[in-house]
Formats: sequence, C-alpha cells, structure tokens
Amino acid sequence: MTRTSPPDAVRAAYARIRSAEPGHVWIHLRAEEDALADAGDVAARTAAGVDLPLAGLVFAVKDNIDVAGLPTTAAHPEFAFVPATSAPVVERLRAAGAVLVGKTNLDQFATGLVGTRSPYGPVASAVDPDRVAGGSSSGSGAAVGLGLVDFALGTDTAGSGRVPAAFNGVVGLKPTVGLLPADGVVPACPSYDTVSVFAADVALAARVLTVCQAPTTGDVPDPQDAGATRAPDARAWPADAPQGAPAHPVVAVPRDEDLGTLSPAVRAAFAAAIGRLEGTGATVRRIDLTPFLAAGRLLYDGGLVAERAWSYGEFLAGHPEQADPSVAAIATAASGVEGTRVVADQQRLAGLTRQGRRLLDGTDALLVPTAPIHPTFAQVAADPIGVNSTVGTFTNFVNLMDLAAVAVPAGQVDGEGQFGVTFVVPAFHDQVAADLAARFLGEGEEAPLLGAPGVDVAVFGAHLRGEPLNAQLDALGGRYLRDVATAPAFRMLLVEGAVDRPAVVRGGEASVPGELWRLSPASLARLLTSIAAPLALGPVELSDGSTVVGFTGAPTGTEPDITHLGGWRAYRTAAATPA
Repeated sequence: MTRTSPPDAVRAAYARIRSAEPGHVWIHLRAEEDALADAGDVAARTAAGVDLPLAGLVFAVKDNIDVAGLPTTAAHPEFAFVPATSAPVVERLRAAGAVLVGKTNLDQFATGLVGTRSPYGPVASAVDPDRVAGGSSSGSGAAVGLGLVDFALGTDTAGSGRVPAAFNGVVGLKPTVGLLPADGVVPACPSYDTVSVFAADVALAARVLTVCQAPTTGDVPDPQDAGATRAPDARAWPADAPQGAPAHPVVAVPRDEDLGTLSPAVRAAFAAAIGRLEGTGATVRRIDLTPFLAAGRLLYDGGLVAERAWSYGEFLAGHPEQADPSVAAIATAASGVEGTRVVADQQRLAGLTRQGRRLLDGTDALLVPTAPIHPTFAQVAADPIGVNSTVGTFTNFVNLMDLAAVAVPAGQVDGEGQFGVTFVVPAFHDQVAADLAARFLGEGEEAPLLGAPGVDVAVFGAHLRGEPLNAQLDALGGRYLRDVATAPAFRMLLVEGAVDRPAVVRGGEASVPGELWRLSPASLARLLTSIAAPLALGPVELSDGSTVVGFTGAPTGTEPDITHLGGWRAYRTAAATPA
C-alpha cells in the first residue's frame, strides 16, 4: 500500500479543515507550519529507515488529554494550564509517526454524552447537523466522522468513546480500563476512566491502540509531586487473554423487554444488526439485561458519582462563571454524597457484576445498541439531564463492570438519526470484540492483533481448520495466523486412536504442510496437558527459517509413515477414497 507522505497528509488535512463548517469541533488547532515541521521530521526519519507504523497519518486529541505546549482546558477556560510534557499516549503516537493537528471540544470535564455542555459551543453530528455529536468526546468523534483527521483520541467513563462513534458513523474502541496509561488525562471518575480511540475502521483503531500500549521514553508526572494527579494503575495483559474470536461465536443480546427505550424503528434497526451478526456465523442467545442496566444507574444516581466531586467539584465551586449548568449540578449533588453511600453502592456494584458475569457465562460477547436515541439539539435543550441519561442506557455499565467494548456504525434510521451497536466483552477480551466488530463491518475475519502476549504454535493434523480437534483451539481463544510448512527435514507418522492424529518428527527429508496459530501462554499450557503420548509439543523448524512450538512426538516405531501422501489433509482424502 502506498502511503501519503507526511507533509502531503498534513496539507490535505488542513485543506479539509479550512473547507469544513467550523462546527465547534476544535478548542486548539495547531498552526499548519508547526504540524508541517513535525511532518518533515517524520519524513526524515522514514527516509533514514526508521519504521514508523503511523507515518502519513494525522490525528487529534480530546482537550482533557495533555499535549506539551498546548493548553489543557477540559472545556473550562479558567481551568486552562499548559503542560510541560504530553500524556504518554500522545507521546507514543507521535513517536510512531502520527502528526497532531489539534485538540478537540468536549462536554465539560468529560461529564455528559451529548456534546452540548461546553462554553466553546455545541458540536453537531458529522452526518446530521440538526443532531448532536454525542459526548463527552464530541469533537474527536466529529473530527473523524467529518474526515478531518485519520483518527482521534477520546476518553470514556460512561460511554464517551462509544456514543460519539455511533452519532458520527465511525468506530469507537474502548479498551479495558488500565490497558492504556491515564497519566496526563484530567480525571472524571478516576476509577473508571480510560483513553479511547476513534477511527473510520476497526483496523486503524486497533493499530492505534497497539501503539498507545508501547513503552515510552518520555517522563510522566510523578504522583508524589506537588499538584500531580494520581492516575489509575496500569494493568498488563494477563497470560490468558484470548488471541481472537471463535469462528462461530455465541453472542448475547438483550431481551425485547430490555429495549423499552428504543422506538419501533430503532428496534427494527437493532434486529437487522442482529441478523447481520448471525450472517457472519454467530449464534445469538437472549439474556436478561437487568443487572447491567441497574449497574449503569449507579454511576450518576448512586454513590459512585462522588468521584466527580473529587475530580473537579472544588474547582467548579470556585469558578462558577463558564461552568455548564448540567455539569455544575452534577458536581454539586456529588459533593453531598456520604461515604457510607459510596461504600454501599460499591458493594451493590460488585454483586451486580457477579450476576452479569453469570449471565454471560458461555458467551463470547454481548451486543447492545450503542444508544437508544440520537437526539436533536432541541431535544437536549428541552431536557438536558433526561436525554443524557437515556443516551447512556447501554453504555454506563461497561466500565463499572470492568468490561471492554467496540462500537460500530449500523446505518441511519429514517427521521431518528444515526444508529450503532457495540460489542461488549470481559476485561482483556478486547481482541474478541475487535474481531467481531471487523466481521460485522465486513473488514475480514479478524482485526489486527492488539498486543496481548501470545505463543505461535504449528499444527499439522487434527487441529487444522475443519478437522475434528480444531474446536479445541477455538475454545482456547486461539487465532489462525497463516499456512506454513516445516523445513525439509521431517516426516509424518500416523498415530491411530479414537481420533487419528499425526506425529511430525525429525529424521526425514519432507516439508510437511500445516498451520500457524497463536495461543495465550495460559492456553498453551492447557493444550499441553491435553496431549496424550506419543504426541508432544516441542521446537519445530519452519521453511522460512524460524523455530516455533509445534506438534511433534516420540514414536514407538509401530506408527505407519504417511509422509509420501503430502500432509494430513491429503492423507484424509486418500483414506476416504475406496481402494
């Protein structure tokens, strides 16, 4: 694929920005010459042979994320400060070759799902100017939806990385909380905040997420320094994180009675989305969404809202001028929450989370409407709190219950705006959600790998796709990578049993065909314990010179040699052909 040169990409982006309606997307737009200087540096590095995976791409960040030298306002002018260092997520993107063009508008202090709670102006949907862009990451969602940038960073506490995706017709990837560093991000509810990614497709969102996890050489604020805000602890991928979605996943969907906030037309759109999902090979299971919806209500209607007061309540109390009325009302109410109420609702949330996990047991994901409505500006003005609450019906619970999600567009509903759906998965099953989203959008069977630790395993027989034991790899969260062959130094022996299997051993002159799969370290350990002698796992050299873990064996000397048939599938064909 031919990439646009970084300077040309920047010039094209600023041309699009100049020709677009202002729309209150930006709070700070960098001078074009500054962005071009960055692009020139990227071009020089690539010319010198440096691999920059995001070279030729331009991006924006929500204005509650620090960028060195640019004000961070969180959509309150008097809160503004100019950080000396950028948030690690920003540093990593720029180090990978992406060029920043500006900082985007948001619902003040990242509190809201509508995109109208900002003194810098309300942000309109990229698709329908009479309807809101969604919040709180309104400007980031609209910037991608309008095609002004290739991707943008938002943040997500209650749905702010997903609702703007739905309302602007783009993809919103909300990772597991803690997977991306939150240093340099103004907190809203620090226990549940995460940086999120908006892009036109799942593939690019996944690439961006992977870069944001990479090690950084930049300094981040020391939490012990005066004035530093303690960011939530980072969380590393666990050893059992799945490497991909099953070929035939089981996906939970809400019961009809859980969809009461949807109009008949939007219900029909959701039913169509379910049908589209089934067309990709998924099986649907209806579940009771009650505990999830009850958990979501705790974010604003319960004691958990006290975190909003901790984050910015004191500042708003001292700087009421330019405070959004809805945000100020939430902060004021939050400051009166008693500590015992916080603890009670934390315990209530823990119980609801356990119920939710039991309901999702045996499924690979939950599919929900991203939002039940896409409101107009007039509807929000008439009932700012009520409409915002309705918009968050299916998003509020996700971070509270330690779930990850990918929101994708699902078309327009006549007279009712944009519609989208979200794939929700357990923590660190982000890859599963990304794969399902990619299939739903027709981007292919799988999204790019997100970075969970994995081990490449070569299989040659009953574990191949379409063979009797392949379901084991699916159940272990395995991921097919590509077809491979061994170095020309092996032979294949037949191990007969209830399920015939081959043993690929050294001592021959053949290159045996097989497949390369990726398993998590924990899944590899479980696979190993399931293997019966004389089969084993051990180092296998491939035809490309690499060495991977593969199925081999310790033959007894009685196994028939089937090397001459040319591989396991050829053996199966020969065995099924009458003599």
